[in-house]
Amino acid sequence: MIKRNRPIRVLIVDDSALVRRILSDGMRRDPEIAVIGEASNPYMARDLMVELQPDVITLDVEMPRMDGVTFLKRFMPVMPIPTVVISSLTRQGARISLEALESGAVDVIAKPQIGVVDELPKMIEDINRRVKAAAEVNVAYFKRTGRRDVEVVTSLGETTDKVIAIGASTGGVEALMRIMPAFPANAPGIVIVQHMPGGYTATFAERLDGICKMQVKEAEDGDRILPGRALLAPGGLRHMTVVRSGGQYRVALSEGAAVNYSRPSVDVLFKSVAQVVGVNAAAAILTGMGKDGAEGLLDIRQAGGGTIVQDEATSVVFGMPQAAYKLGGANSIAPLEKIPSLLVRALQRV
Repeated sequence: MIKRNRPIRVLIVDDSALVRRILSDGMRRDPEIAVIGEASNPYMARDLMVELQPDVITLDVEMPRMDGVTFLKRFMPVMPIPTVVISSLTRQGARISLEALESGAVDVIAKPQIGVVDELPKMIEDINRRVKAAAEVNVAYFKRTGRRDVEVVTSLGETTDKVIAIGASTGGVEALMRIMPAFPANAPGIVIVQHMPGGYTATFAERLDGICKMQVKEAEDGDRILPGRALLAPGGLRHMTVVRSGGQYRVALSEGAAVNYSRPSVDVLFKSVAQVVGVNAAAAILTGMGKDGAEGLLDIRQAGGGTIVQDEATSVVFGMPQAAYKLGGANSIAPLEKIPSLLVRALQRV
């Protein structure tokens, strides 16, 4: 964790003067945050970044002259600053926001499409919490070069009764984009919780489906878990669990209180995997902030399943993997590029 003896310095980048004012007024009410500047476009933002050295940037992605994603791709490799995307949740906005997460943004918040004056101020407490969390992220990760290729899984035995479970948060979009193409078309069924707002996971599933040998889809209640299929928990108001129906594994979506500030929660998914799948499961916790999934991973390990956490060197945030490792939930700790092969290998020993 980054130690500070001063407020977090935030630069707000949005082409709407109204949005800038609401965000600025709301953040200034938090004594742990100092708004040091506002910019209406990326060119102004670039100059202020150099001059003011902010700790966090809030960034709209749909702006004139240069969109936020292009701007992010340009500054993150040379001036990595934790960036929280605050953007309208339209289908186009969801696609662009996902691209921003792949390019180094550490969080994405859906801006209300209507009633901004009334609705955006209601979100300020959550926005401030997430801005403060973003300030703890070491985005120097995105300045690294020479990442190793992910080990591709090529040989599989019978996988019908096997299930792979994956949990991730901050940095997980980029991590999943790297590892999911390594799984072959007949890989064991995969269930995934990636912390994302509602409305973004369908677009993310489509994005993964386009680059993977497996079918990837946003999970629907009752979907079967099958070899060659990966199910991504919908972001928003429901948790995802694995249930057994006769001789079949399926997913169930249900409402419930947030667990570890998250809904869907990795812990909720993993605990169900431990109970229902047990020794026939393998699970991994990837990069992410907080401790979601730590208890669930321990449950899977105690049930006889294989368990892995991503190592600190390849994690954007080592929080979730570290919490699980310290709790004793991991059989092993490994770099991101080795995780697909280790998951499949764990199941082949069963």
